[in-house]
Amino acid sequence: MRVRRPLMAVQVAGESMLPWLRPGDRLLVRPGARIGAGDIVIAGHPLRPGTLIVKRVTHRDGDGWWLESDNQRAPGRQDSWDFGAVPDRLIVGRAVVRYWPSMSASALARRRLR
Repeated sequence: MRVRRPLMAVQVAGESMLPWLRPGDRLLVRPGARIGAGDIVIAGHPLRPGTLIVKRVTHRDGDGWWLESDNQRAPGRQDSWDFGAVPDRLIVGRAVVRYWPSMSASALARRRLR
């Protein structure tokens, strides 16, 4: 039997995930969830301990995940193009739903839901 951790709530800051996510959007995140290409995840910033980032998974790269911003032109955006693949230990969880403003869970992923 697999034990699921409680969902955690996060708020989006910045414009790096436009148009899918806007500053102020609130997400529910499933810590420890399986992730794959197309998922939106919350991760620890590899170069700034204690800072969380929200990014889209593009692929597995060696021992980590390649995470990218949807809006590469966002001011101050940083993603795997800047710091490389993000190790598993820094992946907090997968976003499963945007609850403010309301949006269906399927709109968070560009791939099929599990």
